[in-house]
Amino acid sequence: MRVVSEWASRRRRSEKMDEAGLRRTPSVRTIAHLMTTGRDALSKPETLTIAAIEDSVPALVEARAAVAAFQATNRKKAGDELDSWIDRAKAGLLASFASGVTKDHAAVAAAITNPWSNGQTEGQITRLKLIKRQMYGRAKLDLLEARLIGAD
Repeated sequence: MRVVSEWASRRRRSEKMDEAGLRRTPSVRTIAHLMTTGRDALSKPETLTIAAIEDSVPALVEARAAVAAFQATNRKKAGDELDSWIDRAKAGLLASFASGVTKDHAAVAAAITNPWSNGQTEGQITRLKLIKRQMYGRAKLDLLEARLIGAD
């Protein structure tokens, strides 16, 4: 019973978003996370925070729309929409990101349109590095090989 009451208390506290909570300025990382997360995935306090931020800084509304458009372009694999997105983003807060995308236009367009991904390779490299860090100073190649083959 105690666990349930603690959970309910935490839940009530998190849903209470009073004026004192909105006066506190969230960190840049928190704002970036909230702005890139879909509205349907936000909790009630996060939604209130986003509304307060967007009221205070109207340029973030356009930036959020531009981020959502870029994500939609990636999901739809619509590389032909990239140029129009770059033009739109250069006019707002994402100008620096848009100029970076312009510099690597061929690579970004290829990443959007090609069905291939480097994710599997990157995942295996990350796994190998993790195992190597766990074994730091213990053994050489033979034990590493045994751990990698045995881990599958």
